[in-house]
Amino acid sequence: MNYREGAPIKDTKAPEGPIEDRWEKRKFSARLVNPANKRKINVIVVGTGLAGGSAAATLGELGYKVKSFCYQDSPRRAHSIAAQGGINAAKNYRGDGDSIYRLFYDTVKGGDFRARESNVYRLAQVSVNIIDQAVAQGVPFAREYGGLLDTRSFGGAQVSRTFYARGQTGQQLLLGAYSALERQIAAGTVEMHTRHEMLELIVSDGRARGVVVRDMVTGEVETHLADAVVLATGGYGNVFFLSTNAKGCNTTAIWRAHQKGAMFANPCYTQIHPTCIPVSGEYQSKLTLMSESLRNDGRVWVPLRKGDQRPAGEIPEDERDYYLERIYPAFGNLVPRDIASRAAKNVCDEGRGVGPGGLGVYLDFADAIARLGREAVEKKYGNLFEMYERITGEDPYTQPMRIYPAVHYTMGGLWVDYDLQSSIPGLFVIGEANFSDHGANRLGASALMQGLADGYFVLPTTIGDYLADAHRFDPIDDQAVADAEVAVKNRIERLLSVNGTRTADSFHRELGKLMWDYCGMERTEEGLRKALERIPELRAEFWRDVKVSGVNEELNQALERAGRVADFFDLAELMCLDALHRTESCGGHFRAESQDADGEALRDDEHFAYVAAWESTPDGPVLHKEDLEYEYVKMTQRSYK
Repeated sequence: MNYREGAPIKDTKAPEGPIEDRWEKRKFSARLVNPANKRKINVIVVGTGLAGGSAAATLGELGYKVKSFCYQDSPRRAHSIAAQGGINAAKNYRGDGDSIYRLFYDTVKGGDFRARESNVYRLAQVSVNIIDQAVAQGVPFAREYGGLLDTRSFGGAQVSRTFYARGQTGQQLLLGAYSALERQIAAGTVEMHTRHEMLELIVSDGRARGVVVRDMVTGEVETHLADAVVLATGGYGNVFFLSTNAKGCNTTAIWRAHQKGAMFANPCYTQIHPTCIPVSGEYQSKLTLMSESLRNDGRVWVPLRKGDQRPAGEIPEDERDYYLERIYPAFGNLVPRDIASRAAKNVCDEGRGVGPGGLGVYLDFADAIARLGREAVEKKYGNLFEMYERITGEDPYTQPMRIYPAVHYTMGGLWVDYDLQSSIPGLFVIGEANFSDHGANRLGASALMQGLADGYFVLPTTIGDYLADAHRFDPIDDQAVADAEVAVKNRIERLLSVNGTRTADSFHRELGKLMWDYCGMERTEEGLRKALERIPELRAEFWRDVKVSGVNEELNQALERAGRVADFFDLAELMCLDALHRTESCGGHFRAESQDADGEALRDDEHFAYVAAWESTPDGPVLHKEDLEYEYVKMTQRSYK
């Protein structure tokens, strides 16, 4: 797959001046829409997770006419509900040295110096407001003995800044956003469309003006128009087939926007989470995440001796390797996810892995139970321990958990400016669907923080600046609408007409293994070139031989899956191209050819300190570079030792 380089790009919306003043400066300079005019303005929000749910609720509260879409049967089933461990905020209730600046610094460093300073500092500033908002909504955060909200530590930080609601923080935060959304639905400011999947973006006169969706129950193709469109559709980790994402998570919404002109930034930046239950069978369809919060009290280890098959309880202390504590004494078991994942892979590659196939390491709570008592551990992690036992049949109170890295979050996504607007005017992208805040690696507990920051506080301010001109927008082009509808119907018809012999899932599984082998935890030039040769072949086989049973005019999950897999093929190709062109290692992107003497990621700041923003054109991908400039954080080789 060939590409050419286009003109460089720049985020023109971020104000200049002291970094701590930039967000206030932008809020003041953003134009306002008066309340009477807001009632005349239509906004579409696709997705009802933490980002989409909070955005739709807040825009409705402001007085805009909002249409909200999700493919689940209820907004509260969005994948944000699966987040377990917590949400970061620079409240410094512990008095342990945390601050807005430290959260900013840790996030930039954790992202391996591949994120924008302005965006990250704003995220750290807004984080303190998120907690207040959630508490006001009744989110039951854990509290310590004095009544203050309790916090715990997460990877990549030496302070306790992660607020939590036992092991179900995402669920509780989503219920808070959901209640706010339902209030606006009842008030009539938000019109909710469940079981509707976005299949096309409508662009008229260069602006995003609507979406084409499919009613997943009846098969009816519908068109909805608006003055602006907000995508809050999450990440694309399911391109790997096996991931911690819900099975429905997909790339279709952002990929269709990309094909309509929205640039796709840093697609190769995918996060491997080190704390997942290992694969247990050939026909497994997804993986289960065990919260990173477990690394607060659990100790990670493997046998010292290669091929040691003894049960964990029979291996004495002096024959165990607590390798994270050994290699990274300053952070120990709380190193960032990319580092912990590669370290687990390395010890398993040495033949010291545990469990079936040797693809696992131990996460041991024996010391914590001895130190704190079983009851205290149950209060902090009880539902997580119960989930582990139900899945594996093993009791983590009496024997160590077995964990192994798996695909989790995606730092890449549609390119947006400081206002969260994509390269298509009127198309705003929030939460995991954009690329903006995490660089090459996301620190744990920062996903919930970004989603709610974007939805509650950032987007409602910045979208107003764009919508202040809504009365001047040209009428929507009927032909653009008709073309978008025809494109959706033709694609559905094409999928149904192939009538081949293989299911979409079988193709997806093969694509996922290809991506894991060649664009997973470790990438090489040879492997990426193999993937780039095989993906087009597999895609051609898909369009020749996929079997989609049933018809469109009904609930048809085979059709839904086939459409999503078709988009994953195209995305996978761009991911591998992006990984191939970036001949450095940084964060979640580890090129075997670029490592130091200790096997750590070796960045190349001279040649790759930029955002790779890809444009889709009829002649192939075009790479636009946005240079990253650091005024407040010095780019250094990351060290957690």
